[in-house]
Amino acid sequence: MTTETTELAPIRIYVDADACPVKDEIYRVALRHGVPVSVVAGNFIRVPQDPLIERIAAGSGMDAADDWIAERARTGDIVITSDIPLASRCVKLGAAVIAPNGKAFTEESIGMALAVRNLMTDLRSSGEVTGGPRGFTPRDRSAFLSALDQAIRRSQRQRADQQAQQQS
Repeated sequence: MTTETTELAPIRIYVDADACPVKDEIYRVALRHGVPVSVVAGNFIRVPQDPLIERIAAGSGMDAADDWIAERARTGDIVITSDIPLASRCVKLGAAVIAPNGKAFTEESIGMALAVRNLMTDLRSSGEVTGGPRGFTPRDRSAFLSALDQAIRRSQRQRADQQAQQQS
């Protein structure tokens, strides 16, 4: 009796790149782990020349980059974005989602993040709040590096466990 196994696709990192302040860090960590990266932007964006890094120009349409990522992200993949609606879509697909400041979006936290985003949008449109988010700090960069490394290790372990289950 033979058992047929299906090779699981490797994990992939999807980067919502238009305003991402940690692209260089993503490349460095991904290359160290041998994880492919899709850098998705509305238009052309410069990326290092490496076979593990692909550049995607999703088009200039509203949410084109977000839609491209959401159509491909799946369980075990990692999405880097500060876009809360995109984070919500990807969390629902089972992807690990990390903001550039290292904050993980999870099933437990995404509802509150969406509610706060919507409240702040309403307050800004009524003139109540005129400032934006706080500036990006070295502490944010460090938290991001740690969160990304942990997410990659977790996804690789989960993928290895799935492979072992398929083979048994």
